[in-house]
Amino acid sequence: MTRILITGGAGYVGSVSAEAFIAAGHDVVVLDDLTTGHRAAVPPDATLHVGTYADAHALARLLETERIEAILHCAARSLVGESIREPSTYFRDNVAGGIALLEAARSTGVGRIVFSSTAAVYGIPESTPIAEDAPLRPINPYGESKRAFEGALGWYGRAYGLRTVALRYFNVAGATRTLGEDHTVETHLIPNVLRTAAGAQALTVFGDDYLTPDGTCIRDYIDVADLADAHLRAIEATAPGDPRTDEPLICNLGNGGGFSILEVLAAAESVVGRTIPFTVGPRRGGDPPVLVASSQRAAAVLGWRPARPTLEEMVGSAWAWRVAHPGGYRD
Repeated sequence: MTRILITGGAGYVGSVSAEAFIAAGHDVVVLDDLTTGHRAAVPPDATLHVGTYADAHALARLLETERIEAILHCAARSLVGESIREPSTYFRDNVAGGIALLEAARSTGVGRIVFSSTAAVYGIPESTPIAEDAPLRPINPYGESKRAFEGALGWYGRAYGLRTVALRYFNVAGATRTLGEDHTVETHLIPNVLRTAAGAQALTVFGDDYLTPDGTCIRDYIDVADLADAHLRAIEATAPGDPRTDEPLICNLGNGGGFSILEVLAAAESVVGRTIPFTVGPRRGGDPPVLVASSQRAAAVLGWRPARPTLEEMVGSAWAWRVAHPGGYRD
């Protein structure tokens, strides 16, 4: 059993990871400022502290008081469009705040950190599936801020002996029986498709003339429960003496081949049992035709493979959670 701090543990990814860690027998402490997270999403067996990871002194006190042994860092600003409009916010929170977290961990002897990163660090790749040694050329401040913190994490690991893992992935979808995706500002395709299916909004597909089988962009999706499993395996890999993290470890998480926008729509129509209307708009600048990550290293090193790889599983669980929670978390 390990006492684990999850930053952003009241959010979509963090809360499902907290649920998985508790089920595996770990003690979980959540740190979240509740700006985008939900108090109701924190599992009842976790301890919630409302606050920020960006205050190194306060975080150090929390790490000591709660006797934290490992950190899963999920908290971050994550909206691409917002990052282009307000890059200062992203570099302040994701980079400067991340350094404060590393300093707090170093000063209190917490030597195990898993970073829930993003495949946005690659920018527009030269080829797909994307391997971990592909060039890092982010095309927006969000991806650049994640790349910068990944760099700091690696150098802290080498200099101060921190045992670290960074996990890079594209799109997360799905839900557990109790926890789902509830964002005030929603930019992800699957929840927006389901909002349209529920009659809440119109849907626009940006471009249908890409060089893909059906003309729409192909993107990688992993189930949120599979991501939680990867987080758990990564935390276990940071155990003292585990050779997998003698050097900083980076793994991509992917589903294999990706899915097109029209495939997502077809899966959603199958799940909800009706046609989902949409219009086709112009392409968005910077949208590559295909973004798919290779997860061969995650399979080889962490033993991770997606257990819920189909769109029907991901869309189905997301829809079931939405039907059961029509108002979201209501907090």
